[in-house]
Amino acid sequence: MNQLTENKDEILWQIAKERVGFRWSLFSYCIVNLFLIGIWYYSSGNLNHFWPIWPILGWGIGLAFQYAKAYHGNRINSVEKEYQKLKNQQ
Repeated sequence: MNQLTENKDEILWQIAKERVGFRWSLFSYCIVNLFLIGIWYYSSGNLNHFWPIWPILGWGIGLAFQYAKAYHGNRINSVEKEYQKLKNQQ
């Protein structure tokens, strides 16, 4: 294998790890937040104050960034575009 192919394989491996990591984080997010909603529902006499919204929103923001990096941070295309741009400058 040449160096370019090995680099692409390494990049693809990293992208695959990020996507699997995101899926595990999403699974954890759902389970933990369902558990917190259950605690709120069964222990709160006052159902008007939905306190689980704070961990849902806070963790959700981090999860959104993780999703963006894993699925929309396509480094292969950007690296190839940058390479072509540099190549065309010469």
